[in-house]
Amino acid sequence: MDSVHSDRPTDPTGPADPSAPIGPSAPAGPAAEDPDGTVLALKILVAGGFGAGKTTLVGAVSEIRPLRTEERLTEAGRGVDDLDGVERKTTTTVAMDFGRITIREGLAVYLFGTPGQDQFWFLWDELAQGALGAVVLADTRRLADCFPAVDFFEHRGIPFVVAVNRFAGTSEFGPGEVARALDLDAGTPVLLCDARRRSSGREVLINLVEHAGRVRAARLLADVAPAG
Repeated sequence: MDSVHSDRPTDPTGPADPSAPIGPSAPAGPAAEDPDGTVLALKILVAGGFGAGKTTLVGAVSEIRPLRTEERLTEAGRGVDDLDGVERKTTTTVAMDFGRITIREGLAVYLFGTPGQDQFWFLWDELAQGALGAVVLADTRRLADCFPAVDFFEHRGIPFVVAVNRFAGTSEFGPGEVARALDLDAGTPVLLCDARRRSSGREVLINLVEHAGRVRAARLLADVAPAG
């Protein structure tokens, strides 16, 4: 972990059980009426560096067949795509991934996976509109790749959690070590996960919804607190 420093780069401006609750309650937040009758829809982003497992996580937890916009990596992209540490990766997301989870009747979560490569960062602002919060997937082999996503959500005041995707054969680092390496604000949750497992992904979403609820409540209290 010593090789990762806290100087951040410039801000880059099978199916789940639909009856299983993701959390005890969902906080009030960005909402929309869905055409199929859903009263409340929560939007969550899944972000992180190239090859961190965003597409895998969305696909693992989605109750519908996920929408993917993947293209195969080619020789022409070798000068652009940094495959250091992820040499076995053969595809990349060029727009977004999309999935859906029904938490309970009348409440659904829509997952939007962001593209991880630098040339697609311009899409992030559009995808972030109306988001309740975000999951930043971290790969300890390329931990510095998390800095742009962390900066993006911190600067826009979007609550997020960091989920460390554990890959076979990689060194294990605890949540505290990762939080220090990424220079996270106090109170930002850091979790260990396996993006391939539905139960692990759902646990990450539980923590994000609860964290977003706490952040929203704190902001509401700050807004009504008397000055001075």
